[in-house]
Amino acid sequence: MGQSESVLILGGTGQAGTGAAALLRQWHPALPLTIAGRDVDRARRVADELGAATAATIDLRRGDLGLPDDRRYSAVVAALWDDRLHGLRFAQHRGLPYLSISSGLVDIAPEVVAGARRANAAPILVASHYCAGAVVLAALHSARQFDQIDAIRISAVLDELDTGGPAGTADLQRWSTATSAGLVRRDGVFTWVTGPDAQADVRRTDGTDLSGQSIAVLDVTSLALATDAPDVRFDFAVGESAGRRRGEPASFEVRIDLEGAGPGGAPIRRSRYLVHPAGQRPMTATGIALGVERLLGLRGEAVAPGIHTPETLLDPAYAVERMTETGAHFIDAPGDS
Repeated sequence: MGQSESVLILGGTGQAGTGAAALLRQWHPALPLTIAGRDVDRARRVADELGAATAATIDLRRGDLGLPDDRRYSAVVAALWDDRLHGLRFAQHRGLPYLSISSGLVDIAPEVVAGARRANAAPILVASHYCAGAVVLAALHSARQFDQIDAIRISAVLDELDTGGPAGTADLQRWSTATSAGLVRRDGVFTWVTGPDAQADVRRTDGTDLSGQSIAVLDVTSLALATDAPDVRFDFAVGESAGRRRGEPASFEVRIDLEGAGPGGAPIRRSRYLVHPAGQRPMTATGIALGVERLLGLRGEAVAPGIHTPETLLDPAYAVERMTETGAHFIDAPGDS
């Protein structure tokens, strides 16, 4: 990768984009970055704060994104919904790695089909998981002591004041419009659940419950296929986080419950919370930055063209190490044995 080739971050002025750019700058001080958004003045402010970064105006309605023909990039990051797939096509035409976070399980079909039609064009990292794959990687890190996983339940609380800005709020609204059903794996079968089957209480770290429900999220499929667990569920609640209940900023909290067997077949349970006092933004930023680092070959071997997900490319232990550096940590939850 030449020094003139920068990582093009579409939506680089939003919460996810700016957070990921800051981490990439911290990890790789010389990595060129292009902060792209509709407001070029805002993009310039972000780029100036980062250093070794440039600003650009983009138009997602155009196939060339409204960018000059003479600019060269090393990767394309869609830190917003690439609704016309122009960002993806831009990357494919140039053979550049592409990462997206906003499609969600209900919107990935166009991405997957576009990737399949040009399977050899570029590596595509579908990271439209919760926090761009950070939770999947944390769960797989917790699963390392198991020889067999029988059940996984993820329970996430999203503070209503921590939805990620206008783009994040729009994503949540779009996904809820597409389906109110949840996707679970039950007895080895991926199953849609609605009504009482979808409802669930989500317990916060302070021991209180929020009413939530199973949601259709890529974490279910990734965890099920990575562990071969026959029962996987992701429950989600929006409300006041434990941090804000204590009078502190909105916190990020996800409970990871694992059941299975350890060495020798002994049954074990593992229940832990992954928490961050600063909310979901640093977790999502870490997920994106890890993906970009890997796609660029800055850690690990070169990524082959085709469709990838976070757990197929990233080492869970390393990912958790990076999360911890930003202030995330694990705490034990009742039920651990």
